[in-house]
Parts: sequence; C-alpha cells; structure tokens
Amino acid sequence: MENKLRNYFPLIRERKEVLKEIDESSGLQALFRSWASEQQEEFLDFCTGMKGVKILYDSFFKEIMSPEYTPGRLNHFLSLLLGKKVVIRQVLPNEGGRIADENTLLVTDILVEFEDGSLADVEIQKLGYAFPGERSACYAADLLLRQYKRARDKRNREKGKFSYKDIKNVYVIVLFEKSPVEFHSMEKEYLHKSDWSFDTGLELDLLQNFIFITLDIFQKNMENKSIENELEAWLMFYSTQDPERIIELINKYPMFRQMYGDVYEVCRNMEKVMGMFSEELREMDRNTVQYMIDEMQATIDAQSAALEEEKKKYEEEIKRYEEEQKRHEEEQKRHDEENNKLLEMITAQAAALEKALKRIEELERKNGSDSIK
Repeated sequence: MENKLRNYFPLIRERKEVLKEIDESSGLQALFRSWASEQQEEFLDFCTGMKGVKILYDSFFKEIMSPEYTPGRLNHFLSLLLGKKVVIRQVLPNEGGRIADENTLLVTDILVEFEDGSLADVEIQKLGYAFPGERSACYAADLLLRQYKRARDKRNREKGKFSYKDIKNVYVIVLFEKSPVEFHSMEKEYLHKSDWSFDTGLELDLLQNFIFITLDIFQKNMENKSIENELEAWLMFYSTQDPERIIELINKYPMFRQMYGDVYEVCRNMEKVMGMFSEELREMDRNTVQYMIDEMQATIDAQSAALEEEKKKYEEEIKRYEEEQKRHEEEQKRHDEENNKLLEMITAQAAALEKALKRIEELERKNGSDSIK
C-alpha cells in the first residue's frame, strides 16, 4: 500500500526502521510485546503514516493543542466554536473538590480562563456515558462556584463590595468520540449549543453555556463530502485517521500541516511515543471497564425500575381483587340478609296460614257437632 503521507511528511519512518529500533531496546521490546496484536498494528500504522494519529489521544491532544505552549491553536478553535474572538489568559488547575463525578470517562480535561474572565472547560469523552446533561450541569456548577469564590476573595482583598455582576460566563465544551445514545435521534446534527430562553421573552444572562460536539455523527455526515469551512476542518482534524482526508485537510488549510508535523516529530522519539501510547491503552482499559460498569448499573437500574413497576401493577391488581372480593362479600351479605328477611316473612306467613287452617278446622268441627244435635 502506498504511503501517501510520507510525500508530505518526509520525517515519517518506514515500518522496518521502527521495528528495528524497538528490537534494539529490551525495554521497548517488552512493552511492545505486552500489547495485543491489533494494538501493535495500530501503533505501527500511525508511526509509519499508514493511518493518521488519533489526535484525541490525551497525550497527543495536549502535545499539539497545549494552551501553554501553542495557545494560538486552541484560541483559534474556541473562537470559531463560540462565534467570537477569545484569548486564553491562563490554564487553571482542576480543583480536587469539584462537585461533578470525578470517576467519569473523560480523557482530556483542560480548564482555561479567557481575557474577559470567562471560564471554559474543554473535555474529550472517548465513550459516551449516561446522563450527559446532568453531569455537564454539575461541571458548569463547579465553574460558577469557582468564579464566585475567586470574585468574592478578590473583592475582600481589595476591600470592595462583592457583586454577582463580577461573575462571568462559563462554558462546558465536550467533544464526544463515541456519542451517547441521546444524540443519535438527531442524525444530521453534530454541533449542539445551548440557548437559554423564557416563555415570556424575558432576557437574562444565566451564565452557563454548553456545547456538545459528536464527532462520530460528524464523520457520518461528512461521508462523500468535502471540507467546506474552518470549523469542519478542525472537527476533521480531531476525528479522522484517513490519509486521504488528512491530505485534503492540509492542502485546504495549511495550518494543519504544522500540527501534523509536530505529531510525526513526536513519533520519532520512540521511547516517548510508546510511553504515550501505552498510557492511552491503560486509560482506555480503565474507561472501558468503567463504561461497562456504568452500562451494567444502567441495566440494573432499568431492571429494578421495571420490577418496581411490575410490583406496583401486581399490588394494584391485588388491591383491585381485594376490593372486588370485598364488594362481592358485601353483596353476598346483603343478598343473605334479604334472603333471611324473605325467609322470615315466608315463615311468618306460613305460621299464620297454618294457624288460620287450624282455626278453620276447629270451626268446622264445632259446626258439625252443632248440626248433629
């Protein structure tokens, strides 16, 4: 198979060269052999340019898109995404006390502050998890709480009065490599931006902004289509390993040539790139296990809910049966009472009739005796 990417990136090495370097180091050789055969092939394919590197691998993403070392790249992408020019002022550490669930399937989590004080949490999710809306709302709540604490502390230091107007917008931006099931009901949409509104037309800035990007759905929508704009170019950069697409990308938007050049520069450092890939495999294993746990828990929850519903229906059926039984018993009781009353009346009438007959017989005997006399 022709290696077309090597025509654009001469630093890409051949397969035998990569394998030779691995074989010459006992440590690298042991690490390489610890991988499954398909993982070995994936590694060799992207190192030799037979396939593109997965840019969404955490190590590669942070290497290529680092807001500390190459801030212009993330600035440019976020400006396109938000529809306005933004400049990253600093990268903030993720606080250990965040409200949101720490044990999620996110891979990359970069928290940045813009020049206007707004905060943005840029996340990459390899596997779609359950309830993305609820979890994202928790992330946004974390950012607002951080904003509140910082604004209040700053005012206290300056001996000024705190105002909620000091709190700026927060953005939760999530790129899904494999999107949650909720998004697949909208097969033609891969970019979802929140838009808060009131049914009365009231306008208030609620500060929380959410952007969800489903890269798997984007790829389906781009089948047999060319890249038409810069935002599509960025999403293609994040989601494709197809050499033909990469060549189309760097021909239309040369800025990506440097980014891929940086990727293949990393690939020439065998110890570093194997360490990065090995960490990705460990992370994927952890995420896959967690994903399976989440899926199993979701199944258990669904089964429990179904059993609870069945139990509720059964209890309602029992209740209806008991009520029917009670009505039947009450009707039987009324029927028995009416029968008893009727029987008493018949008995009384029979007794009265018998008494009348006896009286008649007595009168007849008496009349007979009188006639004989």
